[in-house]
Amino acid sequence: MNMRMSHPALAALARTQRPSTTSAVVRRGGIAVAFTAALAFGSIGARADTVLEWNSIAVNTAGAQSPFAQARYMAITQLAVFEAVNSITRDYAPYAGTIGAPVDASVDAAAAAAAYRVLKNYFPPGATLDTAYAASLAKIADGPAKTAGIATGEAAAAQMIALRLGDGASPPAFYVPESSEPGVWQTTPTCPAAGGVNYHWQNVKPFGTFESASSNQTWFESFMPEPPPALTSTHYAKDYNEVKTVGSRDSTARPQDRSDVARFYAASSPSLVFNLAARQVAVAQGKSLSENARTLALLNMATNDSLVASFATKYFAVLWRPETAIRAASRDGNGKTDPDVTFAPLIPTPCFPSYPSNHASASGSAAEIMRRVYGAGGHVITMENPAVAGVVLRYTTLKQITDDIDDARVFGGIHFRFDQDAGAIQGRRVGQYVFANVLAPIE
Repeated sequence: MNMRMSHPALAALARTQRPSTTSAVVRRGGIAVAFTAALAFGSIGARADTVLEWNSIAVNTAGAQSPFAQARYMAITQLAVFEAVNSITRDYAPYAGTIGAPVDASVDAAAAAAAYRVLKNYFPPGATLDTAYAASLAKIADGPAKTAGIATGEAAAAQMIALRLGDGASPPAFYVPESSEPGVWQTTPTCPAAGGVNYHWQNVKPFGTFESASSNQTWFESFMPEPPPALTSTHYAKDYNEVKTVGSRDSTARPQDRSDVARFYAASSPSLVFNLAARQVAVAQGKSLSENARTLALLNMATNDSLVASFATKYFAVLWRPETAIRAASRDGNGKTDPDVTFAPLIPTPCFPSYPSNHASASGSAAEIMRRVYGAGGHVITMENPAVAGVVLRYTTLKQITDDIDDARVFGGIHFRFDQDAGAIQGRRVGQYVFANVLAPIE
């Protein structure tokens, strides 16, 4: 599938774009959130259930993968867990509907077995997984319920693994720029010789629809944001000058807290962030194991599918990154964008086009699922990542998280503000679609 559009055609579409609201440079104020290292990378406390415990284990197990692979593995895992649990509780419409289980089977055994078998399939050398699985099963009394639960979980895992064979996640493909015209994406210092990475990700089969990967073009078009602003527009100049001012490695206009946020979200994927947030809120609200299985399945499906849509849009728009744009601004035809040939971003520029932001798209979809399940605010979410020592972020609303993520990419020097705005729109649309179309409650 070739989803690219020539830059002149893209510019023509951009002239009809409605300008989106651009946020102020610093969007902080009274934020209160909580993410603990224990919640992020270990157990989640005595009140947690098996679904939440294995969600934490899954995040840790997939954490060394790219954010995009993480999203896929997490969706497979959480859908297997959901299908296993739901085949026993029968609270929601099933995902595939081929798993049967006795109503007295152990839901804890089913959840643990489903997650364990999926993760062992993709990450075979898993002594840590083996230990965790043994610990989970040791908490459950031996007997027919436990045996039936294990069998149910293993069947659900096998089903999901089979459903994802040939889903487009491999082999990898790369993109070589076809033009050096202003506005067109060019390789950046982080790129391999082969060119833009994850070119194939636009062809990954979505989880929120049973359409084949070959039909992705029709699927993703319904979630596409409007084109980016024209290079000669005031909107472009405004967002260009923001990232140029606050996003350079040696910027004196970037507050320390924005540097911290940029580093934190460079190291923290959407899968990590929003699974952590969901676990904390689920515990605080006393959600049931069945409810948690569904919510985490929806959240991770939406996260994955938003990244599929985002990559399709990226390689459709092929817009240059700020790192390229700022160094080559003398060629963009906009008198309000002065070049800086020495510009270097605070964090490394990812090796694929700029528009829209992957992190904004994935975060927007996950936040939309959480908003519909838990509400938009009134939460206590605390984030801490050992990879970013000394940074603790505290939030009470989901919007505070997504606002920080938007700032992180702009103050990190790798995205224009309009990339973030477009990604958020796309993500919300994907989240709304997933929530409305799969795993519905059975009245």
